[in-house]
Amino acid sequence: MLDVLQLREIARLMRAAQDETRQIEPFTSRIEGFDLPSAYAVAALNHEALIAEGHLPVGRKIGFTNPKMWSIYGVREPIWAYVYDTTVTRLATDRATCSIGRFVEPKIEPEIVLHLRSAPPAGADLRAVLESVDWVAHAFEIVQSHFPGWRFQAADTVADSSLHGTLLVGEPRAVERLAPDPLGALESFRLALACNGEMRESGRGANVLGSPLAALAHLVALLSRQLDFQPLQVDEIVTTGTITTARSVRIGALWHTELTGIALPGLTVEFVP
Repeated sequence: MLDVLQLREIARLMRAAQDETRQIEPFTSRIEGFDLPSAYAVAALNHEALIAEGHLPVGRKIGFTNPKMWSIYGVREPIWAYVYDTTVTRLATDRATCSIGRFVEPKIEPEIVLHLRSAPPAGADLRAVLESVDWVAHAFEIVQSHFPGWRFQAADTVADSSLHGTLLVGEPRAVERLAPDPLGALESFRLALACNGEMRESGRGANVLGSPLAALAHLVALLSRQLDFQPLQVDEIVTTGTITTARSVRIGALWHTELTGIALPGLTVEFVP
């Protein structure tokens, strides 16, 4: 890992790029030894700064849980970051608008959000993980890259808040309302993603490490090894990664999803300046 002075300087540069909505060259291309442990240390420094400024962490996001994304972006494992009261919106209806002028090279990701009623145990099977969840929602995460052309390595993305921009969370549904077999439904449900009425891509729950619950279990295991970070807490939300590939968005576009095999409503979002 890099030394403390280097980590603080990288954190400063990363935060400046985020605050000023501009792009910079990836750290991995210009700083020898910048690796995942260094990147999580940078993320921790900026997390502490955000808390000091009054941002309230409300959960975590997991990125790169869809292996289809790995070869596209040159990563080999999922990553995670905190999400905050300032970056998460609980939608009142299934339609929303989203201003994208504050993001750089934004993309849309349809995801499944899990809300925790208890801390999931490390090493538990998926049925035990499900027992820690009280409600589930469909969401759009808007991700972004402060590195030009979405060219980076995994360590760069971790430093960049794991590419998190904002999270638009749809109607929550109690686990028992999802399907007769919620465990199976979270794996087998299908999602269709359309833009301006034109079908763009379809996916299923199994695209997310086999199930959104498996993504949650992966995060629990990862945090058990990252002793500088708190384990998951009661009342946190976890958004589990994109079911399709991430799709670039532009002002004026209307994106819509439909889900089958699970009792979750689709979402519609229009992007505005």
